[in-house]
Amino acid sequence: MKRQEAIRKATALVAQMSVSEKASQLRYDAPAIDRLNIPAYNWWSEGLHGVARAGTATVFPQAIGLAASFDPDLLQSVGDVISTEARAKYNAASSFDDRDIYKGLTLWSPNINIFRDPRWGRGHETYGEDPTLTSRLGVAFIRGMQGDGDFLKVAACAKHFAVHSGPEALRHGFDAKVSKKDLEETYLPAFRACVQEAGVEAVMGAYNRVNGEPACAQHSLMVDTLRDKWGFAGHYVSDCWAVRDFYENHKVCSSPEEAAALALKTGCDLNCGCTYQHLMSAFEQGLITEEDLDRSCIRLFTTRYLLGMSDQTEYDSLTLADVESREHLLLCEKAAAESLVLLKNNGALPLDKKKINTIAVIGPNADSRLSLIGNYHGTSSRYITVLNGIQDYCADDVRVLYSEGCHLFKDAVESLSQPGCVDRLAEAAAVSDLADAIIVVLGLDETLEGEEGDTGNADASGDKLDLYLPESQRTLLDTIVDRFRGVKPIIVINMTGSCVDLVQAHEGADAILQAWYPGARGGRVIADVLFGEISPSGKLPVTFYDSSYELPDITDYSMKRRTYRYLDGDVLYPFGYGLTYGNCSVRAIESVEENGSSRDHILRVKVANDSSIQTEDVLQIYVQAGDCPDACPHPVLGAFCRISLGAHAEEVITIPLPYAALSTVDENGERSVSVSRFTLYAGFSQPDKRSAVLTDHPCASFELTL
Repeated sequence: MKRQEAIRKATALVAQMSVSEKASQLRYDAPAIDRLNIPAYNWWSEGLHGVARAGTATVFPQAIGLAASFDPDLLQSVGDVISTEARAKYNAASSFDDRDIYKGLTLWSPNINIFRDPRWGRGHETYGEDPTLTSRLGVAFIRGMQGDGDFLKVAACAKHFAVHSGPEALRHGFDAKVSKKDLEETYLPAFRACVQEAGVEAVMGAYNRVNGEPACAQHSLMVDTLRDKWGFAGHYVSDCWAVRDFYENHKVCSSPEEAAALALKTGCDLNCGCTYQHLMSAFEQGLITEEDLDRSCIRLFTTRYLLGMSDQTEYDSLTLADVESREHLLLCEKAAAESLVLLKNNGALPLDKKKINTIAVIGPNADSRLSLIGNYHGTSSRYITVLNGIQDYCADDVRVLYSEGCHLFKDAVESLSQPGCVDRLAEAAAVSDLADAIIVVLGLDETLEGEEGDTGNADASGDKLDLYLPESQRTLLDTIVDRFRGVKPIIVINMTGSCVDLVQAHEGADAILQAWYPGARGGRVIADVLFGEISPSGKLPVTFYDSSYELPDITDYSMKRRTYRYLDGDVLYPFGYGLTYGNCSVRAIESVEENGSSRDHILRVKVANDSSIQTEDVLQIYVQAGDCPDACPHPVLGAFCRISLGAHAEEVITIPLPYAALSTVDENGERSVSVSRFTLYAGFSQPDKRSAVLTDHPCASFELTL
């Protein structure tokens, strides 16, 4: 259905409603209007990395893991699977007249906020720290979600508009102060792309204020930018209970009626929360008009018509048999394989089970389901932990010994253990004594990093206070490294949704695999990587600092000293870095040609794999604007593509570089291509010194003059 037809139908329907009926439809839990044959509808559903909180679904790797794939085609396929399962579950629930929360077709995903600070607990919901990577993946995911049929398959939602990334503990009253340059250069590009390229149907505001105005009533962002400048035609939804913060915490209003009126008149169409229950009171006080209600009500019913909720659609035949299908599970495994990032390998990996009699698998995340799934997750019909995956792979050929090693964060697993004692430490050391190789599985889970109110991390409301792993895990790793370094291979698998300090592992382990939260069956794929069935090919979508790097205060929204574009010191593992079992490098950029009227440039890049192992890798193009005072201090990601290279293969890869990648942003927030000379870098990492040392391959470069 075309939008204009949906608007026409929505306008006609809304015209038949009373004022109170219109007001009722702007709540997330919109009631039925029986006389108009409008069923109840709950707008709140989740689909961050699979249909969430609605029962059985395919549970993909957490969003940050999907970002590590650097693979827009994969993200589009994942979005398509999520929308298929959402439709199937909606059809099933609706057939029983179940209109409850999490069972609708308006999925409040993706989270395209920039992961600017590694301490932010919700960072693993995002696609990382770079605006270009986030834009490309967000657009692809939304296209997969919304489909290209006669009706929207589901309505995606880009959140949280537009300057939001912690701190969680302060978010209900916090004012994120951001410069015009940082706004245009960092915080807005992904939202613009999702609106203008993907046609995202919904945008969600944030809890905090932005430069003094609540994000769900921020006129310059919601009206001047989103609607007027970008042409956004969908609906705007508040974060949950964010409008209540207007009067309880931000103190920009004195009553619920004033808060509801401010949000509605600024363009917040749908309220997740309770404040729009006061819309009728606001109407009676003259704070809003019927026209204000009409505008938002028409937008919301336009979305419902675009979804085909009153029509027959091509998706009506989907059933629960389409959930967790073999095809979906295979894609889930592919996503996990592309997400894994090999951070260090001195030759210990891949393991050869023909040369190993016994393996020790130790650590609090070795047999943890929570470390597979991240937050905003569904329920899998089966979970394969790292331990399960290794056991299944080894079968009867290799003995697998297991010890939890330590509690995830407490001193002891058993509450009656001796105070201050890591009570599984002796067991971990003992099984390691018997093993030919040791796999130590560390990290966090959603109880330690996540959203305020959703984690057990009460001290920081879901954020991390620092970058260290819990002390119990550091003690475990110290014990293993001190006892077995140089004696037998030590492989560390880190399962976190964010950067943690891995200096201890880097100095003491033979190999390190960053596994993120790899999905419900991620343990099988991790085993395949450990034993060489798959070459790891993920790249870091965030910088991995160590704790010696002096991060700015988490409340400081300036990008100075943040992320690879603006950091001013050394880091442990850079953005864009990740090893494979192959040996891929860029020989040269052979040519750069302008692509007609678009002014995009086409690069021909000669790549090679000097190894006997076929592998996938991610070719990355970085741009440095010469002699431009407005340019970022370091080269910036301009384009990327995932490629496959056979053993001892050489190829020439054609990759487009958008003209916009040559632009810079001045202090007034104006974007332009302001210089004529640029240095382009091509490699399988970014062109920094640390990446060159870690990969032993500097990037190739090319001087471009317009």
